[in-house]
Amino acid sequence: MLNKVSLTIAIVFILGATAFAQSVDDYWNEVTRTVMEGDFEGYAALYHEDAVLVSESSGNSYPISQALEGWKQGFEDTRAGKMKASVEFRFSQRLHGESTAHDTGIFKYSALSNGTEWNTSYIRFQGLLVKKGGKWLMMMEYQMDQAGIEEWEALD
Repeated sequence: MLNKVSLTIAIVFILGATAFAQSVDDYWNEVTRTVMEGDFEGYAALYHEDAVLVSESSGNSYPISQALEGWKQGFEDTRAGKMKASVEFRFSQRLHGESTAHDTGIFKYSALSNGTEWNTSYIRFQGLLVKKGGKWLMMMEYQMDQAGIEEWEALD
């Protein structure tokens, strides 16, 4: 009898953890969609109102609203067809709870403007998300240093 109860608890725990991971995966899929479509409003809505961007390349941290101002033109150009953009994510560590999630990995951002060749960057990152009103929101995005294509491929 005890074994059946333990098995049932384990199954519920595994299914619950999978549901949390899928919800966070939906978040990352929505980030990808908004970047590809140039949906600035949709992208901005994926961040908590008090979110922070930490950027090693600039040696600074600042409110996400400031980062969004800098990124807005790229979204508008993508939406207008003046450029193409894409982002993909691969993860090296994922720590998910019912209302918080912390993902570590590399994102691959590619942009093509004026018909020139694609410019691609691989950036190590960490994302801290919170679930508010049933929706995952980025609370802190930490863009670390550049990664190489070999590291990216190793996370496949």
